[in-house]
Amino acid sequence: MANKLRILGELSITRDLALLLALGGLYSLSVALSNSFVNIYLWKQSGDFTEIGLYNLSIVVLQPLTFILAGRWAKKVDRIIVLRTGVIFLALFYLSVLAVGSGASRMLMVLGGLLGIGYGFYWLAFNVLTFEITEPETRDFFNGFLGILSSAGGMIGPIASGFIITLIGGMKGYMAVFGLSLTLFSLAVVLSFFLKRRPSEGKYAFKEVLNERKSNQNWRLITNAHLFQGLREGTFVFVISVYVFLSTGSELSLGTFGLLNSGVSFIAYFAVSRLIKKRRRKKAILLGGLILYAAVFLIVKDVTFAKLLVYGSAIAIAYPLLLVPYMSITYDVIGRSWKAAEMRIEYIVVREVFLNIGRILSIMAFLSAVTLFDWHKSIPVILLVLGAGHSFIYFFVCKVHLSSP
Repeated sequence: MANKLRILGELSITRDLALLLALGGLYSLSVALSNSFVNIYLWKQSGDFTEIGLYNLSIVVLQPLTFILAGRWAKKVDRIIVLRTGVIFLALFYLSVLAVGSGASRMLMVLGGLLGIGYGFYWLAFNVLTFEITEPETRDFFNGFLGILSSAGGMIGPIASGFIITLIGGMKGYMAVFGLSLTLFSLAVVLSFFLKRRPSEGKYAFKEVLNERKSNQNWRLITNAHLFQGLREGTFVFVISVYVFLSTGSELSLGTFGLLNSGVSFIAYFAVSRLIKKRRRKKAILLGGLILYAAVFLIVKDVTFAKLLVYGSAIAIAYPLLLVPYMSITYDVIGRSWKAAEMRIEYIVVREVFLNIGRILSIMAFLSAVTLFDWHKSIPVILLVLGAGHSFIYFFVCKVHLSSP
C-alpha cells in the first residue's frame, strides 16, 4: 500500500488509517464538549428523569433504523457521503438546540431523533471504513489509539465546557459550547474530503446476514454479546452525568469528572494497545467486565462526588481492558464470516441493531422503574441490574473460536 508510515517497530499504517484516526479524534472532542451537558441542559429545564429517559430513548430507537437505511445507501453511494450525512444531522441537532433555547424540553423526541439519525449515519460509515482500512495486524493498534484520542478529547472537552459555562453563565454559556461543537463537526467534514473515495455495489443483503446467525456460531455469539453491552450503555450513558451534577450542582464538577475519567482512560488505552496481545484478549475482556460491575456498587448508596470520582477512575481502566480486545475479536469474526468482503456493511448494520436493541431494553426498563417507583429508590436497583451487562460479554466471547485465515 502507498503512503505507509512505519511506527512501533514493524507495524506500519496507511495514510487513510491516519486520516480516519484524526477524524475520529475530532468527532470525539466535539461530542465530549457537549454530550453530557445536553442532558444537564435538559435536566435543568425539566428536573424529571422520565423526560431525560424519553430523550435518550428516541436516540436509540432512531439510531438502528438509520443504520439499516444507511447500510442500503452505502451499497449505492460512496461511504464518505454517508459519513458526511451523519455529521450534517449532528450539526442540525446542535443548531436546533440553540434555536429552541429554553423550549428544548418540549421537543425532546425531535431533538433525540436528530441525534439518533446523525449517530446512525456517522457510525455506520465510520465502522465500515474501520473494517476496510484496518487489517488484523493493525486493529489492536487502531482501536487502542482511537481510544487514546477519545480519551484526550474527553479530558479537554468536559473541563473546557464546564469552565466556559461557569465563566459565561446560563444560556449563553451553553450556546457557546454547542457552537464550538458545530465548528469541530465542520472541520471533520473538511477532513473527510481527503479520504480515498470508497464506492460500493451489489445487493443489500441485510436479512441474509441477520439469518447468518443460525449457521455461524461465532456471529451469533458476537451479536448476543453486543445486546448485553447495550443493556448497560443505554442507561448509564446519561444517568451518571446527572448524578455528578446533582451531587454538586455545578457544571464545572461534571467537567472535573470528565477530566479525571478521560485522563485515566488515556493512560489505560495506551497501555492496553501496547500490552494486550491476541492470546490475552479474552482474559482482558473478563477482567474489564468484572471491574465495570464492581464499580457500580460505589454509586448505588449514599452517592457523593468523591465516590463518583473513584467510580470514574475505575471504569476508565475497565473500558479499555474490555473494548480494545472485544472490538478486535468482533472485526475478526466478521472478517471470517460468509461473504465478509462483499457483505461487510450488512455485518456492521446487524451488529449495531443488536447493540441498540440492548440500549432500548435498558432505557425502557429505566423508564418503567422511575415511572412506577420513586426514582431515589428505583434508580440504584436498576443500575445494579443493568450494570451487569458488560460482565456477560465474556461468557459469549469465550466460546468464539477463530481458525487461522
